[in-house]
Amino acid sequence: MSTTALAQPNTGRITNIRGSGIEGAYVTHNRSDQHLHTDRYGYYTITNLNIGDTLRVSSLGFESVSRVVRVIPDDLNNSLAQRYISLNEVIIAPESDPLKFFADINLLTNPTTNSQELLRKVPGLVIGQHAGGGKAEQIFLRGFDIDHGTDIALSVNGMPVNMVSHAHGQGYADLHWLTPETVEHLDFGKGPYSADHGDFTTAGYVDFKLKDRLDQSKLSLELGQFETQRILGMFSVLDKQDHSAWVSTEFISTDGAFEAPQDFKRVNLMGRYAGTLENKDKIAFTGTYFTSSWDASGQIPQRSVDDGSITRFGAIDSTEGGTTGRTNVQVEYTKFIDENRFLKSQAYYSQYDFELYSNFTFFLEDSINGDQIRQKENRQIFGATTEYNQELNFGETQALLQIGGGFRNDISLDNELSYTANRQTTLDTVQLGDVHQTSSFAYASMDFRFGKWLINPAVRYDYFIFNYYDKLAPTYFTQRADQGIVSPKLNFRYNASNSLQVYLNTGKGFHSNDTRVIVQERGREILPAAYGADLGTVWKPLTNVVVNAALWYLFLEQEFVYVGDAGIVEPSGRTERTGLDFSIRYQPLKWLYIDGDVNYTFARAVDEAEDQNYIPLAPDLTITGGMSVIAPNGFYGGLRLRHINDRPANEDNSIVAIGYTVVDLNAGYRWKNLELGIKIQNLLDTEWNETQFATESRLRNEPEPVEEIHFTPGTPFFATGVLTYNF
Repeated sequence: MSTTALAQPNTGRITNIRGSGIEGAYVTHNRSDQHLHTDRYGYYTITNLNIGDTLRVSSLGFESVSRVVRVIPDDLNNSLAQRYISLNEVIIAPESDPLKFFADINLLTNPTTNSQELLRKVPGLVIGQHAGGGKAEQIFLRGFDIDHGTDIALSVNGMPVNMVSHAHGQGYADLHWLTPETVEHLDFGKGPYSADHGDFTTAGYVDFKLKDRLDQSKLSLELGQFETQRILGMFSVLDKQDHSAWVSTEFISTDGAFEAPQDFKRVNLMGRYAGTLENKDKIAFTGTYFTSSWDASGQIPQRSVDDGSITRFGAIDSTEGGTTGRTNVQVEYTKFIDENRFLKSQAYYSQYDFELYSNFTFFLEDSINGDQIRQKENRQIFGATTEYNQELNFGETQALLQIGGGFRNDISLDNELSYTANRQTTLDTVQLGDVHQTSSFAYASMDFRFGKWLINPAVRYDYFIFNYYDKLAPTYFTQRADQGIVSPKLNFRYNASNSLQVYLNTGKGFHSNDTRVIVQERGREILPAAYGADLGTVWKPLTNVVVNAALWYLFLEQEFVYVGDAGIVEPSGRTERTGLDFSIRYQPLKWLYIDGDVNYTFARAVDEAEDQNYIPLAPDLTITGGMSVIAPNGFYGGLRLRHINDRPANEDNSIVAIGYTVVDLNAGYRWKNLELGIKIQNLLDTEWNETQFATESRLRNEPEPVEEIHFTPGTPFFATGVLTYNF
């Protein structure tokens, strides 16, 4: 007669062969419908075990294992060996979000060496660069021109990347300090449905999870066209079962394809320690240093290319460019109270500097010196978060309770907008002041799991305090405003089977306004809300095919266009977006992966006339996809396509930003410790515009200004060779 552990929960841990916990691994029980998944540290808890029961453990990218329970309590720990990525291992269960596997599959099958390229791993997200490679990229998602981060929250291990009340634009999110090879996992969500994500989470969020330990150390050298080089060193300095540490160094330089060389240079240093203490608590320290400088040709007017004054890669003002840097220190601690409860906390500090020179209108305002501007700031960020997690059992219903809170304090000194000449002379200072902004938040979330259902009610509260000292004012006075916002959420998942899930997400989110505008407007339009809903399904029609389709809606109380180049925020009124997302992942052969993402959006301003209600630069159709090969003989490669449709550049669609289709290629071969590869951007040498804006400008000899498309040309055919030594 078997012995059963009816009331006694049993805890196990799933790790890789190096001892790091595997997040999201599935544990299935042969006698029940339990489909458990491991937490971030690889732990899981199971009840109602009998001697002789079989547990099967699987995870994307690892060999599956099965084990028979011999004694109770038993050691339920398992170590999984890495293997080919297999869609057979994807189990659709209500306990975890299978959509996140789509980003993980992209990350594993299509490696990248560019930090901002990591964002393209999120299905439906498109980026574009328009300032020489040193400026944060422009982001498009779900019918938003997000600019540099206004409607998407970016973070690394929970530490925010977005900058509030930034000198160039609200939500500015420069991810260039992150070395892509250090990222192990992408946590993302579309829409305002997650209680643990607040400001800027309207279109969605992306949180990059760093590796606790390296699989191996490496040295890598990349050389390519346009005087391009990248040198990467990643070194495992501690590799024990309970303690690990690594450091990463990266240097990048290039002149780009432009006639005026970019002289772009970037240095990244990163280091991380992760350890398990005697009481099984987890602790981790991360430190990063980043500095970058560049020149830029800026956005050029179409008429100058058409009349032959300049080429597509020429410049009207070649003195644009800038410098920036960021240093981060972060500590994370997880306290395990017992097998059902733990507390995870983090604290972080960032020091940040930014100086950008741009010229968008040329001689519109100043016919003699030109319209070059300088945007500059020095910033410090302090923050901390804590989250309490507890597993609860109500008979047939299991639940996960999460209660969290935290704060963030930004001190941006000498936040400046000035007119300059040739980067040397300050002609006029338009804005100069100190921003002190503090936000605090609390949230509660409960996952109820019963049968095939998961129901997640949640609520979040955010409170902001804005202070601004205007150094151009005739007398000293600190302007102040404050406001709070409540954001409820309610999400449902129903698993019809192990191969079909239907979900409904609903929730309220928000994006904050710029401190300088808030105090000038005496507290109006501080935290406009966003209301959203997603109805979707995740389906495995075959063992090697995963499909996601979702119909969604998002309403914004107020959409802002932050014209940082003029020091103003333009309210655009209420907006509505309705869209359809479709994603597919297909593995016809063990070594061949095919993927595709199609995203359609209908976006309009609510309060404008029908022919005046277009949302500038909001894409209505984006398509990304391709195929990847990871062969057993050491060969690997990938072919990637990205497409963005023509889109309105102004409110009446009289000016159109032309769409594009670009194909990229990467290929390589691994032999023992050596790896030789090639990367080609724009394989077909397509003529395309990476970013486009409807801008009114005047050239030096023009009597009147002209409003038309100004653009940054997309990269032409661009080949890079890569040599890597692994040890």
